[in-house]
Amino acid sequence: MERKWWTLIAVSVAIFMLLLDITVVNVALPDIQRSLHSSFSDLQWVVNAYSLTLAAFLLTAGSLSDRFGRRLVFTIDSSCSRRPRPRAGWRDRRSC
Repeated sequence: MERKWWTLIAVSVAIFMLLLDITVVNVALPDIQRSLHSSFSDLQWVVNAYSLTLAAFLLTAGSLSDRFGRRLVFTIDSSCSRRPRPRAGWRDRRSC
C-alpha cells in the first residue's frame, strides 16, 4: 500500500478518536448533573472547560510537531494517550 494511504488511515483514526472523546463527554453530562446536582449552566462550564483544555493540548502538540517532527509527536501521543489506565472504567459499587 502506498504511503499516502497509510497517512490517510492514521489521520482518520486520530480524528475518530477525537470525535469519540467529545461524544463521551456529552454522553456523561446527565450522570455528571445527577451526581453533582449541577445546573445547566454548570454543565456548560464542563463542556467549555473540556473544549478549552483539548484546544490547548492540540496547540501544544502542533508546536511540538513543528520542533520535533510530526511523526514522532503523533507516535508519542498515540502511545501515551491510548494506553489503558488502571482505574479507567472502575466505579465504586457502594454508591449505586
